[in-house]
This record gives sequence, structure tokens and C-alpha cells, in this order.
Amino acid sequence: MQIWVDADACPTPIKDILLRAAQRLKIPLTLVANKMLSVPMSPYLATMRVGKGFDVVDETIAGLVQAGDLVITADIPLAAKIIEKGATGLNPRGDLYTAQTIGPRLTMRNMLDELRSTGVVTGGPGPLSLADRNAFAGQLDRFLNGRNEG
Repeated sequence: MQIWVDADACPTPIKDILLRAAQRLKIPLTLVANKMLSVPMSPYLATMRVGKGFDVVDETIAGLVQAGDLVITADIPLAAKIIEKGATGLNPRGDLYTAQTIGPRLTMRNMLDELRSTGVVTGGPGPLSLADRNAFAGQLDRFLNGRNEG
């Protein structure tokens, strides 16, 4: 199992949680971004810098992910792509993307995108709260422990 992180938009507190978990559990983790990133020296931690451009990070992750991997992303279209490959997605606020949940989320995302294109302001998520960080850490822990038990 590998953990992939859509790192351009991933909040720093979430990255910190992931780095600690990967090292503690000895799970390979790769932060993918179109800018330079640094991680502590560890055989389990890596960064991958990709070119700038629309969805370059998403396409890179979608191309590399394998069944059983975990992808950290808030990007619903990316989550849909990785689920098709047998991976699981986890939003930085602690929501799992699964084969059962991705359809309705993709439909809602597309509807909001259409509204925005007509000039309707739909707003976005608020700042990452302590409750969001705790929800993420709890969901990550449940997912990783479930993998370790299986």
C-alpha cells in the first residue's frame, strides 16, 4: 500500500499528520505537487514535483495509483478516477471517497460547477478547523488500522 497526497492544496496540518503516520507505520507516502516540497529524511517519505498546468498533479496521481492505495485529495474528479482503479480517497476534512459515495459527490460537484459558470456564487469550504483535523486523523487511523488487520 502507498499513500499519495495531492499536495498543492493539502493543508499543512494534514500533511504533518500524514508524515507522522507514514513513518510510524512504515507506509510509503508521496507528496505530489507542482512546486518544491521538503519532507524529513525517511525511507518512507518522498516528494514528486510535476510540471505546472491544469490537473497535472491529478493526472500524475491517477496514473500511478494502484488498487489498495490511499489518495489524500479534496478533488472529487480525481477521487472518482482513483476509485475506478480500486484505491480509496480521503478528503483533508476526514470524508472517505468510496465506490458507494463518489457518485453523489461527483453529481453535486458538477451541479455547483454549472451554477458557478452561470455567475451564481456558491462559496467554498471554510477554513480547516480543529474538528476537521481531528476527523481526518480519526478516519486515517481507522483506514490504516483496518488495512493492518486485514
